[in-house]
Order: sequence, then structure tokens, then C-alpha cells
Amino acid sequence: MTLTTADLPTPGAPAAHPNRSPAALGRKARILLVDDHPIVRQGLALMLAGETDIEVVGQAKDVPEAADMVDRLAPDLLVVDLSLSGLSGLDLVKELKGKHAALPVLILSMHDETVQAERALRAGARGYVMKQEATGTILTAVRQVLAGHIYLSDRMSSKLLGKLAGNAASGAASPIERLSDREFQVFTLIGQGIGPRAIAEKLGLSVKTVEAHRENIKAKLGLGSGNELIRYAMQYLMDQTAVPGGR
Repeated sequence: MTLTTADLPTPGAPAAHPNRSPAALGRKARILLVDDHPIVRQGLALMLAGETDIEVVGQAKDVPEAADMVDRLAPDLLVVDLSLSGLSGLDLVKELKGKHAALPVLILSMHDETVQAERALRAGARGYVMKQEATGTILTAVRQVLAGHIYLSDRMSSKLLGKLAGNAASGAASPIERLSDREFQVFTLIGQGIGPRAIAEKLGLSVKTVEAHRENIKAKLGLGSGNELIRYAMQYLMDQTAVPGGR
């Protein structure tokens, strides 16, 4: 399902004007892929290579490389994985809001959209698609975001529109939704078996700050110990990767 910015107002980068879209200008849309798994990037590039109105102009493995390529290659759209090594896909979206505010970003992720899509839109992304979706759905999302629309699945659109309408029956919040963006990033790294010191190095934080995030995460998830947190985080990531077609 497609939502226009009028249907679902969200903070972040303004949508590209449809009249200025690559198709309207008579050229191919220039796509930059950002994913820390080379096989995933190559698979997406191969899928998009068969489209006459799209070309992949670059592939980046992390946020610094993606930011550099945006400056050099001037893409029309970024297709970004939520989970990257070091800084996350959300960090990239937030970084682009300054210098490249009009550049749309489509999140393509293994993480459950009911938990992460709203977080991505708040950061400034223009769409969210789960990796197990059919090729046709991903291509539709790419073209709709290029046209200046927001793209979400029917299920996610109904959930967010229900929240906007004040519909309490639109679904109870997952405990994971209580985490801030940084807390969620720390949470996923914990689930990968990474310790506080290594997390601090990856994210450019102090160990003390990481430990504070761990304590906040435990409180928000109702967990009593560090071992419970590790088990919970590992199980969460296992559940995500067990989805057919997930990362």
C-alpha cells in the first residue's frame, strides 16, 4: 500500500516532488544500496539491473562509505538495511537529514515492520519493506518512494493510520517499541553476543554510557539481570532471522 505525505504526515526529509522524479525527467533512477552483507547487496543489484528505469550506481557496506558515495554519486534513492556494522541504517537516515534533506531513503530489513517501521519513518525514511517480500513488492516500494510517496505494507499502514486516528484497538505496543533508537541498537548488538566494551567501540560511546543503556533496556523490558537481557536479545534476533527470506 502507498501512502502520500498528506495521508501520513511524518517528520524528516521532504518527499521529492513527483514532477522532478527521474522518470519525469526522462532518465533512469540512480540507486545506492547500503548493506553490510555483500551477497545481499549483489542480489539486490542483480534484481534491479533487469529494470529499464533503474540503475544501481553504487554499493556501500556502512554509514561512512554511504555518506561519501552520496556526495560523489548524487543518487536519487538510497535502499538501506536497518542493521549495519557500527552505526545503523537509522543513523544514516538522520545524518542525511542535514546535508541531503531531500534525498529519499527506503529501509529494506529483516526486522519486523510492526516494531521498526514507525521508528524508521520518525527518523526520516520514506518507506519500509521487509526482506522476505516478493521482488515485485520491493520494486513497487522503490518506484513509489522515487515518486514522492511513503511506502508501507497494508498491515503497517492500517496500524499507523489507526494510531493517528486515536484507535486504541490498532494494536498493543511491543516491549521492543519502548526502546529508543540507540537502546535498540545496543540491544541488537547484545543479541549478537557483543560485550559492553566492544559495543562502546563500535558506536563511539563510553563503556559507562553503554552500561547505562543496558540498565534502561532491562527496565523497559522488565528483565532482572544481564543474563536475562542477553537471552532475550539473542532470542529476538533468532526470531527475526528465522523468518523465510530474512537476512
